Amino acid sequence: MSIRISFEVFPPKDAAGLAQLTTALARLQRLEPWFVSVTYGAGGSSRERSFEAIHAAVTSGATVAAHLTCVGQPVDEIDRVLDEYTKLGVERVVALRGDPPDGVGAPYRAHPDGYQRTADLVAAAKRRGVLDVAVSAYPERHPHSPSDDHDLDVLAEKVDAGADRAITQMFFDNDLYFRLVERARHRGIAIPVAPGIFPIHSFPAVARFAERCGASIPHAVADRFAGLDGDAAATHEVAADVATEQIRELAANGVDHVHMYTLNRSELALAVCDRLGIRPLQAAS
Repeated sequence: MSIRISFEVFPPKDAAGLAQLTTALARLQRLEPWFVSVTYGAGGSSRERSFEAIHAAVTSGATVAAHLTCVGQPVDEIDRVLDEYTKLGVERVVALRGDPPDGVGAPYRAHPDGYQRTADLVAAAKRRGVLDVAVSAYPERHPHSPSDDHDLDVLAEKVDAGADRAITQMFFDNDLYFRLVERARHRGIAIPVAPGIFPIHSFPAVARFAERCGASIPHAVADRFAGLDGDAAATHEVAADVATEQIRELAANGVDHVHMYTLNRSELALAVCDRLGIRPLQAAS
């Protein structure tokens, strides 16, 4: 199967988490991913951990796409972060508005001295020499959006500001992705839109997270995990099968790049890739 894979990781909370992330990155890098994106925490120790994770990803040999958000930061602080990314050799950025500090359901308020919209952040990244800027897209309506059309208006603004590609929020029904791309193309949005794939490592945990994000899980998917709570091995097998089937259908319909959310775990991502015929370098030699 000819499809490019990229992975997302997040900054660990402590030294043990950093060790786990480092191990995961080493394993994932053997698959030669297109890039690895690293999520971002603004301010204080959260930002320090973000840079630790970026450094770990760079050290692993990965091409890094560093996240950056508008939340809680003035313009000059965000610009300094962009310059730090450049010093680390990071040429890709994932530019996001970011969630409110109080959680997804809380009202969003832009920093009074910050970038007010994601499009402003995209334009700033481009001005500072970032070669590739990715942004978010939503197969199902963003929790803060009044309509699907508004979601597309926001995406169009980001494209007009210089976005090179989009990565979707997680989804589990491919028809939602195909509908998004069709509507985006009709709207004149021509950038690549990579599906965001979230292997279900724990159905209860992923179901709670999906509900907060406004992502639905089809009954046909949920039924496959019925009775598996507490059975990690069976959950792993079903999760790998479900994600593989989802990616195969996407690839059969012309998708050439998927972005996989890993939760800093390599085992499930490796199992999905193995089923897709994407195997570690030494195994292929």
